[in-house]
Amino acid sequence: MRAVLTVLLAGCVSFAGPARSDPSPVVVELFTSQGCSSCPPADALMAELAKRDDVIALALHVDYWDYIGWKDVFADPAFTRRQKAYAHAAGKRSIYTPQMVVEGEDHVVGYRPMDLAHLIEAHAVTESPVSLSLARQGDTVTVSAVSTEAFGEDAVLQIVRYRPEQMVDIERGENAGKSLRYTNIVDAWTPVARWNGADPLSMSIEAAGDEPVVAILQRPGPGEILAAARLR
Repeated sequence: MRAVLTVLLAGCVSFAGPARSDPSPVVVELFTSQGCSSCPPADALMAELAKRDDVIALALHVDYWDYIGWKDVFADPAFTRRQKAYAHAAGKRSIYTPQMVVEGEDHVVGYRPMDLAHLIEAHAVTESPVSLSLARQGDTVTVSAVSTEAFGEDAVLQIVRYRPEQMVDIERGENAGKSLRYTNIVDAWTPVARWNGADPLSMSIEAAGDEPVVAILQRPGPGEILAAARLR
């Protein structure tokens, strides 16, 4: 069942006090498919990344492998569009699986754990003008953000819901006969607001269910991820 996410009605977006100043976790997006025989090592790597507090690992299952003979049960055309948008922003003409995008900027094609580790390390020490935090009360999540500078173009605040883990028996396609474990499977990736960074931001969002909630503030494009926060 997909997560329920509702932006609360007018009056819930306001300017507020400062958010926390803790370092923002590094966001790693994996574009993957159950129909791709090259993807299981990258899927397993995501399971390791998911254990880290300094990384937000998110698996986005694409749908362009479905014609091979197995329809990915987690695939969403919106995730394919997001991967294509990254390729367009980077001036690339092709998309691949598996592919990881680190902090909205750096692309890792294939299973290259050392390259990924170096990128995570580099982004972990990169300073951002934005501090972002999340707080939950019942089914309501409040996103708070402050920035030391205004942005030339509004950044996009996005809310992500994911299921932490699920086993799938693959019956057809390139991975036929395998039982594969998938981790941090994105169910919903929803833009909820645009923000120029000039004033502090506070936004309340209804996020029912037990699935983790992630807030990501990203430059348009999609481009650089300025900050991210998570509630597990």
